[in-house]
Amino acid sequence: MERSFDVYGVGHALVDIQYKVDVETLDKLGIEKGVMTLIDSQRQQTLFERLSRDPIASASGGSAANTMIGISQFGGKPFYACLTGRDAWGDFYQSDLEKAGVATDPTHRAEGTTGQCVVFITPDADRTLNTFLGVGSAISTTQLDGEKIAASQYIYLEGYLLSSDNGFETCLQAQAMAQRVGTSVALTLSDPFMVATFKDRFTQLVDNGVDILFCNEDEANTFTDSTESTQAIEQLGQRVPLVCVTCGANGVLIRQGEHCVSIPAIAVEAVDTNGAGDLFAGGFLYGITHELGVEQAGKIGSYAAAQVVAQYGPRLQKTLEGVESILAQFE
Repeated sequence: MERSFDVYGVGHALVDIQYKVDVETLDKLGIEKGVMTLIDSQRQQTLFERLSRDPIASASGGSAANTMIGISQFGGKPFYACLTGRDAWGDFYQSDLEKAGVATDPTHRAEGTTGQCVVFITPDADRTLNTFLGVGSAISTTQLDGEKIAASQYIYLEGYLLSSDNGFETCLQAQAMAQRVGTSVALTLSDPFMVATFKDRFTQLVDNGVDILFCNEDEANTFTDSTESTQAIEQLGQRVPLVCVTCGANGVLIRQGEHCVSIPAIAVEAVDTNGAGDLFAGGFLYGITHELGVEQAGKIGSYAAAQVVAQYGPRLQKTLEGVESILAQFE
């Protein structure tokens, strides 16, 4: 059948609110550096009061949303399943997704506050996330659209969803719906803390059948109890047909069956790593759904990740080059 969408993403709807801070500020605020921490609305309000300054940027986000926006920026056709509040932030989120070229269901809204993620960017370009899920924590199978899943080449499941029972059930149901209609399944591990805390849930999803797995070195090592990324990707490759492990400035390792390839990173001055993995996945999925081979798709993903870490914010702010021009940079 003809597929109307390249990728059907499922994830939390979060407005990303970004601040530049030093490590001392994180220490004073009692925030663990480099990971995602779930917070409640009271803690979030306390953070805003203690920061006492305007953020550098705000944009519709959430990990899977960033990936869908990346696909759209390359010219692809993504759909995003999420849940927003009936509030001003929800209006902003829906409008911002539409402007970014991402289709979504505007009726999937609920009473309450739209989720927000406070993103702290330190001078070493690391990103630290404090996330208030708001109504996004209530995402459920109600937000899934079987017809649109069937009309997509891939579904893309955000690992952060596994932090709640209903989010986990939503992922399981989306996976089953996709498999019944021949839509391929991609999963991102999202965060080392998530993997360590909800390893059983990730294991169940992987064992149920995942076609592409995205993760970084820390997430891969945590999931496989390894100390070396090469060991981790070998173990993952025995369970998933196609595995992409991002390695920061060392590029990305991609394993398909018994074949493993290393894609170099494009050298840039990194100022903010927020969104690097999301944009790699966006570039890779765009390539795979537009008849590029695995290695070529990996290069598109590597290019996208390099562009996003050289700027502030998880969304590409520059006009992207064409595929041929991007691939030529790796010759």
